[in-house]
Amino acid sequence: MTEQQQPVHTDRRRAESFGGSADAYDSHRPRYPQPLIDELISGGRPHALDVGAGTGIAAAQLVAAGAQVLAVEPDARMARITAGKGIDVEVATFEDWQPAGRTFDLVLFAQSFHWVEPTAALQKVLTVLVPGGRLALVWNRIEPTAPAQSDLDAIYADFMDTAKRPSIGTEDTVTPIIERSGYQVRHLRFAEQKHFSTQAYLDMVFTYSNHLTLDPAARGVLRSRLEETIGDDGVDTKNDALALICTPVA
Repeated sequence: MTEQQQPVHTDRRRAESFGGSADAYDSHRPRYPQPLIDELISGGRPHALDVGAGTGIAAAQLVAAGAQVLAVEPDARMARITAGKGIDVEVATFEDWQPAGRTFDLVLFAQSFHWVEPTAALQKVLTVLVPGGRLALVWNRIEPTAPAQSDLDAIYADFMDTAKRPSIGTEDTVTPIIERSGYQVRHLRFAEQKHFSTQAYLDMVFTYSNHLTLDPAARGVLRSRLEETIGDDGVDTKNDALALICTPVA
């Protein structure tokens, strides 16, 4: 396997990079489109398990919509923020987490499925879903449109391999794995557009693991160069948010 194809979940340095910036992560990561949240709670007020919950961004949106949520998060620094929102959270990797007989109407991976070994995780989900329960894999997929990603990539190329971005898993690569593990999959998209000020956009992207793991000096230079290129006009973006709604095959 080439370095470019290496599964992200095996890169522990990236996986463990978020905790040191937990407050910034919670402040600057965008929330999920409300229609996506509405889809997750359709049919009632589910008892949900949020796996790799981070700082509880999706969990808090689910709670606000009426769900009962248990969060599982491996980083205690991230979990502290989740708990501060009044959400029950257990500190563990999903691999080590013990369900202790508990079952759920909904199991959610929000921006987190690429941090687990997929086949093992999918099999474990089957053991905690109630009959008729659903697994949901969701992603915000925010891309700059003005300036274009290609304009910014000319700068990023001096700091990181931009070709590695797809390695977190795309729907084309993830869907066959899910189906082989005994699920039917529906693909739902929730499009939205948003304008960010220059600083707000940079604050967001500098919570991504490929930015957090840069040498601090390089990270500072990268931010300065991006800020110079973007200027005072800010960034127009599109979010092609994706939800894979997965139901076990009877």
